[in-house]
Amino acid sequence: MTEQTGDFAFLPLGGTGEIGMNFNLYRLREDGEEHWLAIDCGIGFSGNDTPEADVLMSDPTFIAERKDSLHGLVITHAHEDHVGAVAHLWRYLRCPVYATPFTAAVLRRKLGEAGLQNQVVIHIIMPGSRFEVGPFDLQFIPVTHSIVEGQAVAIRTPHGIVVHTGDWKLDPTPLVGPVTDEEAFRALGDEGVLAMVGDSTNVMKEGRSQSEADVRVGLTEMIAGLEGRVAVTCFASNVARVESIAKAGLASGREIMVVGRSLRNLESAARECGYFADLPPFLTEYDIKDVPDENLLMIITGSQGEARSALSRIASDTHSAISLGEGDTVIYSSRVIPGNEQAVMTVQDNLTRRGVTVLTDRDGMVHTSGHATGGDIRHLYSLVRPRYSIPTHGEWRHLTAHGALARECGAEAVLLEDGDILNLGPGPVEVVDTAPTGLLALDGDRLLPMTGGVLAARRRMLFNGVVLASFAVDDEGYVIGDPRISAPGLLERDDPESARIREEFAYAIDEIPDEFRQDDQAFRDAARTALRRALGRKLRKRPLVDVHLLRV
Repeated sequence: MTEQTGDFAFLPLGGTGEIGMNFNLYRLREDGEEHWLAIDCGIGFSGNDTPEADVLMSDPTFIAERKDSLHGLVITHAHEDHVGAVAHLWRYLRCPVYATPFTAAVLRRKLGEAGLQNQVVIHIIMPGSRFEVGPFDLQFIPVTHSIVEGQAVAIRTPHGIVVHTGDWKLDPTPLVGPVTDEEAFRALGDEGVLAMVGDSTNVMKEGRSQSEADVRVGLTEMIAGLEGRVAVTCFASNVARVESIAKAGLASGREIMVVGRSLRNLESAARECGYFADLPPFLTEYDIKDVPDENLLMIITGSQGEARSALSRIASDTHSAISLGEGDTVIYSSRVIPGNEQAVMTVQDNLTRRGVTVLTDRDGMVHTSGHATGGDIRHLYSLVRPRYSIPTHGEWRHLTAHGALARECGAEAVLLEDGDILNLGPGPVEVVDTAPTGLLALDGDRLLPMTGGVLAARRRMLFNGVVLASFAVDDEGYVIGDPRISAPGLLERDDPESARIREEFAYAIDEIPDEFRQDDQAFRDAARTALRRALGRKLRKRPLVDVHLLRV
């Protein structure tokens, strides 16, 4: 790293790409000492470009090397792309966490599953509060989002105020939780804001956001006209939506059941924090034996087609307790996250094959986004009036559109890539350096670098296959019997091509020079080369190959 020119800087380690995770750093230098603050630490879900992994997160190496100067991690809200990586990356950060009561309740359950519940210090910060994290003077500003207790963060420094919006929208009737605190934003604008780091997800949609109240009306009307079992799938973290679905079902005389671990965790966290107070406890799949079909409404996880979700298992008729069929209805009260289209269509097709009616937001007002539209964002700029705009949380086309909108509103836009270090003061607001970045994949309980050997090999196997060869040699290194070749996904066992490749490989290893035969490693390397040549000529592919040598 080169010497930095500024005393206050912003660094996104994740959040400016299409995967959608959020991991942001702020650096304040005083008296020659560096002080770091992290905001959000989320996961992303792989798409078509990364089939070798399911869950991704930012590589924390850069800040882990500076963890002694990391004063805290502030979480803006409890969505997975903002909090989901904490349980996996906290061991590298070793800092206290600051969150609202509901976000803390969600996080504690994640930390408990990871065996960290007694190690991580969580400071509960009430919505709208002002607090300090090391030398950072912070203020939470309540915002409406598709989850309760969403907070923007105002950072006051000697060099100016930065407003970090998190995820937000303008909704006059959010139903659960307060409206976005426009007066607090206006007060910050009056105080003078240096820069606003803002969500770009829905910037390309014009007009103002639709209200959650409209969704509740739409769900109530739709469910009232349905017969048989009704299931509604939505994002499990959306407290207002779950409440809307439950109240719509109750209005039609239906009892409410939740299906899926994430929804049960949501219910526990929500009730712990005082939400759902006017709703009866939800049933589980083990409580419904005596509930008639026309009196049951199920809220089910799996709106994104996740392979192991409850809805996917129900659609493929492999769920242990629930089945849906002719006369039943599934309502999708959610949008499809880009990259999940095929998975969602597969689940919907499987449901339709079973005679289930599938309804989406094309059939009624059953979903609205939790992210600010272009109209919302334009209004926020009129309140905050920042000198600089730093679009984040979106693909490059979203960041570019956000930058153009910001310039229309009088702010100078600065577009960043993950790893760019932006000087915020004193001096010019400009990129002054770049930090190393990368992605880690969650593989069971392990974190693996996306550029590492394990996932590179898996990627190669996915597209080119894998071929394993084994053969035995005597003490002098000469082959005993015939070698065996296994090529799952490339060759059938009784395929004549397999026999030809095996014969060519056997001939090639017979031709390996004697000086390689007494050194097992050299022998294996030569045999791998021979196998690659045989495969290349026959298959015109470059699969991952390995050779097992047995000396007897």
